[in-house]
Amino acid sequence: MCVRVLAEVHQCDGYPVNWPDQPDEWLSHASPLGAWVAELDGSLVGHVSLSRSGEGDLAPGLWSERSGTSKDLTAVVSRLFVAPQARGHGIGALLIGRALEESRRRGLHPVLDVVATDTAAAALYERLGWELMTTVEQRWSPSQLVAIHCYAAAS
Repeated sequence: MCVRVLAEVHQCDGYPVNWPDQPDEWLSHASPLGAWVAELDGSLVGHVSLSRSGEGDLAPGLWSERSGTSKDLTAVVSRLFVAPQARGHGIGALLIGRALEESRRRGLHPVLDVVATDTAAAALYERLGWELMTTVEQRWSPSQLVAIHCYAAAS
């Protein structure tokens, strides 16, 4: 069910930028601290996950440098999406709130990376008080250079 909604989001918004070969595995990536879904009128309409820092995650290192603590004290919010037909109900904010709650319960500071072209997601994070730490370019393949916004939740 999550893969179907993710496919709708990918078709509508281009998220994820590169469609994974195995989207079900992409959704349940390594080292999960938790994953949550949202339903609206009995249908699955959203997803978010929380994990430890992994290869390619930029925000944990940036937050660690700024705070003077280990990046092991971060939790990465990722795989956030809401079905196009379910937007406008605050579902994205609720999912982020759930991930924040779990991260803080574990004594971790939430951070995230988002592609700079995903302006709706960036606007949501900023409305919710997340701090843009920096924007950097990240090479995803020999022919793909992507601008990434790195955010940290407000302390």
